[in-house]
Amino acid sequence: MAKGGRKGPKGKKITLKVAKNCIKVTFDGRKRLDLSKMGITTFPKCILKLNDVDELDMSRNMIKKIPETINKFQNLRWLDLHSNFIEKLPDTIGELTSLHYLNLCNNKLTTNTLPVELKELKNLRVLNLGLNHIDNIPTTLGQLKELHEMGAFDNLLTTIPTSIAKLPKLKKLNVKRNPFPQEDESAEFIDSIKRLENLYLVEGKDLCGPCLKKCQDARDKLNKIKSMAPAQARKPNFMNLINPNSTAKESQEEWRISPKISSPKISSPKISSPKISSPKISQSQTLLESPS
Repeated sequence: MAKGGRKGPKGKKITLKVAKNCIKVTFDGRKRLDLSKMGITTFPKCILKLNDVDELDMSRNMIKKIPETINKFQNLRWLDLHSNFIEKLPDTIGELTSLHYLNLCNNKLTTNTLPVELKELKNLRVLNLGLNHIDNIPTTLGQLKELHEMGAFDNLLTTIPTSIAKLPKLKKLNVKRNPFPQEDESAEFIDSIKRLENLYLVEGKDLCGPCLKKCQDARDKLNKIKSMAPAQARKPNFMNLINPNSTAKESQEEWRISPKISSPKISSPKISSPKISSPKISQSQTLLESPS
């Protein structure tokens, strides 16, 4: 028997039963279908029956093609396809108008294989196109007015469209390790965008040894800086006082006047003496009345 042509790696077959067992509920109550790191080479058609999920994770597989039927997942808010062999995206991806997060990092996409329909993802907040073969960011992505973060690092970019710079809500743009002709100009462009500090969380088991050590060293350095910071002065605590200052302040009129009223001088014989009938104003009158 003659040997046939060289075939690609045989991926794991995903059945509907297997897929159902991979559905998880996130901390905020969303349904996530997690098929990551399963050695999948072909998009499993059976998962179209689970198109009510909110999140779909098919990252770190060997998928080359995303079918047109991806538009069946109309509830999708989160789609992760990073680290596959995807060469082209279907036009129907623009129909996933509920998407907030789209990760296409580490694939084989080019400028020509990015569909124009990406501009229809009006609710998209995060778009990651890093680690591909893109030599120009489509200017049409400037229509993604809700975009907060964009990754285009490790590509073949030589310019950045001004339409991206004008995105009103863009806070983070990562275009590191691209062959820009003048790095100073690209850095100046990036710094012109108002950005916030970002925190990315990843499980330690998903990091390589050097990356994990780098993160641990950075964490230890931060903890050391925090431990050297001067402690804030504590406000005085008056919990053990019998009468707090606030109570004393409220009753100050009472404890200032009452001793004078109850003093022995008021009940002295001089008050009841015949001199009270004299036209002179008595001492007790001066405390309670004003002279006419």
